Amino acid sequence: MNIAAPEIDTGATAWLLASTALVLLMTPGLAFYYGGMVRAKNVLGMLMQNFTTIAVVSVVWVLVAFSLAFGDANGFFGDLHFAGLVNLGDPLPGYSSATVPTAAFAGFQMMFAVITPALITGATADRWRFTAFVAFVAVWSIVVYAPVAHWVFSPTGWAARLGALDFAGGTVVHTNAGAAALAMALLLGRRRDWPRRAMRPHNLPFVMLGTGLLWFGWFGFNAGSALRADGVAATALINTQVAACTGLLAWIISERIRVGKATALGAASGAVAGLVAITPCAGFVNPLGAAAIGVIAGSLCAILVGLKSWFNIDDSCDVVAVHLGGGVIGSLCVGLFATRTVNPAGADGLFWGGGYKLLSAQAITVASVGAYSFVATLLIGAFIGRLVSHRVPARAEAIGIDLAQHGESAYRFGAEDELDLPEETSRRGRGAQPPAAPVPVATGTAGAPPPGPGAPGAPPGSPPGPPGGRGQGNGVPTFDPYGGRGQ
Repeated sequence: MNIAAPEIDTGATAWLLASTALVLLMTPGLAFYYGGMVRAKNVLGMLMQNFTTIAVVSVVWVLVAFSLAFGDANGFFGDLHFAGLVNLGDPLPGYSSATVPTAAFAGFQMMFAVITPALITGATADRWRFTAFVAFVAVWSIVVYAPVAHWVFSPTGWAARLGALDFAGGTVVHTNAGAAALAMALLLGRRRDWPRRAMRPHNLPFVMLGTGLLWFGWFGFNAGSALRADGVAATALINTQVAACTGLLAWIISERIRVGKATALGAASGAVAGLVAITPCAGFVNPLGAAAIGVIAGSLCAILVGLKSWFNIDDSCDVVAVHLGGGVIGSLCVGLFATRTVNPAGADGLFWGGGYKLLSAQAITVASVGAYSFVATLLIGAFIGRLVSHRVPARAEAIGIDLAQHGESAYRFGAEDELDLPEETSRRGRGAQPPAAPVPVATGTAGAPPPGPGAPGAPPGSPPGPPGGRGQGNGVPTFDPYGGRGQ
């Protein structure tokens, strides 16, 4: 990002304001993307966490975080000159002048600060107490996000002075959030019964809807980061589309080879992986480079999702694989594919005769951001955990976050709904209450439930059962298209 023209450019300002709205839309899109992956009893909890993040981080950004990110104190964090968004008439430190008003820039950067902690929620689905989450987001935005943004996005930050390039947040947003997600997944522990019990996405259309909203908003995320309506912005927009498409194709081809099916969840994940990886590169590489980056990210991230089972880490929505993995891949790809023919303000990567200088700066920055975010997140989480428990009780987890934490339910199916209560917790707290009357179940021969439609012994003329391999009954082996992924 750079602000270098001598006067305010009204066209650039209009584009930045529009991009700000696009980036804001990404957080509700993320809520649906994650919400579709969780079980039905937890979808409102996921949406609440993401929408509450918008409110909490926006207030924190205005009060102090913007100043810490873009103020001028040293190479590690800013001062409080812009706290409360005062003194916006003054130039931002490190920028000789501005093409856009500082207020517009502050609003645009606010949306980056909003979505970064929201990304963490995918790794902690189904088990994070709402009160602890809100406190964590406020503290994390100040202690982790603001300093990292200063390192990379502010020209006075140590990483920017080192020569590292991050066009729109591969390190600041995705590597940062992915490392924090890993820390919180370890701190909170696994969900009850994971991985013994399959926890499938409850609403894949929600996942696809969320992907579409993210994809749409990502044009503002990347092209808006040019801070001008010019050729670099146009190239960033094209690169965003190309990388998303090649990431999607690479992921579903990988799925087809490994498990024999190309899935909707895989297509959504591949598109997001491509978008994540192109984020730091968007304004520094040409479209052919963007296509290659999408293929690399889609292929590698599809493999990385399996590592959580190897290491027994319950990353519910694959945040670590897609965002940490994709962020690291994209940031390193800057050191390979960047070229001054696209952006004279950038640098040439290894493949364009630039040697290892840029790649080394990228590697140092990525490693530093990942390590700082992981350690600082563990410390913040441990501190807040001493004040209020992070983990919801086992009974609340069994009932679901929606009812236990928010007193609401996303869906009303009727009396046949079941509460998946563990025996030891279902007895606790009942006192002298009589047990609930069992729901009558019609039985067939020898007290067994009647055969399902289309099954042997079913009444004549009954409709056929579910397609072979996709149903959950009738003794048919079920096909697992996700290879143990997701919920």
